[in-house]
Formats: sequence, structure tokens, C-alpha cells
Amino acid sequence: MIRFFHESDITAIKEIYNQGVMTKRATLETSEKNEAEIRNWLLNRDKRFVTLVYSYQNKVIGFASISPYNSRCSYKDVAEVSIYIDVTSRSKGIGTELLNALIIKSRENSFKKLVLFSLEKNVAGTRLYEKCGFRHVGTFLKHGVIDGVDQNINIMEKLL
Repeated sequence: MIRFFHESDITAIKEIYNQGVMTKRATLETSEKNEAEIRNWLLNRDKRFVTLVYSYQNKVIGFASISPYNSRCSYKDVAEVSIYIDVTSRSKGIGTELLNALIIKSRENSFKKLVLFSLEKNVAGTRLYEKCGFRHVGTFLKHGVIDGVDQNINIMEKLL
């Protein structure tokens, strides 16, 4: 079931996000986030920026969120996508369902465009984004470093 996140989901969201940090395939973040950081990220922003969770048997196994892309007012209708699925629940279509639901909510909240930045080596993520209508607009070369290795970052967008 897909629903809006509740504050009680923050622990599960933190755990899923930190799996992405530890696998070094989902983010350039190199240290795990604590609950206060996740709480601040999800609760201290305009209500247009929603977070959805995928709950199965009353357990959160994935989440998708939109965040401000840039603080300049000219970007107020552009949002940045984050999506993370629990490692035991990947490759089951949950990401597709969550991302499609997030796209619908983004349209309802009057966003014109969604953007995302993903590690080039995250091939499964790129397939997911393409499946949901995102297009590749470029690659930042050597844009970040993980364990001393330069990382390329794919830039993708979806016009709404």
C-alpha cells in the first residue's frame, strides 16, 4: 500500500536510506543519517514537497520523496526526487509504483518538472527512472568521490 508518510515512519525511512549509504550505489553521502536529520529533512519544508511510503504488512519497505531543487524563486515549480527501497524488497516493482504515485502527487501539487541526480553505476535506478518517463539530460563527470574513486552522476528530468 502506498500512503503519505507519518512521523512514526521516520525510523524505517532512516534505516532504508542508510542502506543506500552503506551500499555506495544510491547516494554520494558517505555517513549514515540519524533520526533527527531525517526528521528535519521531512518535516521542515513546504507541504507541497511530499513523501510517500510503500507499506507491506504494516512495515515500510520503501519511500519516495520530492525536495526543493533550488532555493531561488524561479525554481519553485521544480522538485528533486529521492527514492529508496529496502534491500530485501528490490526488483519487485515497488520502485515503479512509488515513483508513479509520486509523479501523480507532484502534478497535483502544481510542479512542472522533476529532476534527479543518480550515480552512473546505479544501472537499476536508471532503468526505473527511464521506465517512469524520465530522460537523461547529461552526466556530471567526476562529480563526487566514494572511497577515493571519482563518481559520474547522471542528470535526469521529467516534464509534468
